[in-house]
Amino acid sequence: MEKIKSDEVHSADFKIQEIIRQYPGEIRSIAFDVPFHFPNCLNCVEGCEGIESCPSEHVKWMWEYTRKLHKKKKPRKLFTPYTQRCVEMYVSTELEEPFNMQHAMGSNTAPLLARAMYLKQRWDIPCIEVFPKLSVWRVGRSLNVMKSHLRFHKHSIGGDESRREILHALSSHNIAFVYDQDVKLMIDNSHAFESFICALTAFLDYKGLTEPRPEGFPENEDWIAFPKSSIKWNGF
Repeated sequence: MEKIKSDEVHSADFKIQEIIRQYPGEIRSIAFDVPFHFPNCLNCVEGCEGIESCPSEHVKWMWEYTRKLHKKKKPRKLFTPYTQRCVEMYVSTELEEPFNMQHAMGSNTAPLLARAMYLKQRWDIPCIEVFPKLSVWRVGRSLNVMKSHLRFHKHSIGGDESRREILHALSSHNIAFVYDQDVKLMIDNSHAFESFICALTAFLDYKGLTEPRPEGFPENEDWIAFPKSSIKWNGF
């Protein structure tokens, strides 16, 4: 999508919609690498006085999570449920590595969220949210790619070599066939590479190979699609 730009007549958003409309009935899902819902507290109609007395399920979950975290570490600042979501808190501490997602309504992500919401409203197609860094880690570990390549695949220095190694592992295990010119594009461009990772994650989600919500996770909260920790690629 990086080459899709607005011109004097049409916006880039219009052009994206035109591409989607070229495949009626053929698209199973669309993967975003940004949120497409506001944090729940921005849609609140209960009128509570603040997090201290809020009865909402997701705020109660955030309190429980924060108290458990404070038992392990020095007390940190409290959560802000109008900028962040439970999933961002969960992936930062509850997986095999800490994965730090930006807050959904943080200064960098909020404009992207607004655009994703705008686009999603125009499609009657299921959408999923993907955190490419986590998907890269899970896919790469299942293929025995060096951890350093998985951690630094987006770095300006050395990131191209990391992307090369990850793509080579996918190809050598016959998981994905990619034309040479597209491989070169993804090695040279981290945005193109992460778009591919989003598409791969969407396919794994379709195949039932992504992680379900953990037990007790609020039902009204967003969850992201990311690969299971052990994927059997044989016969994939």
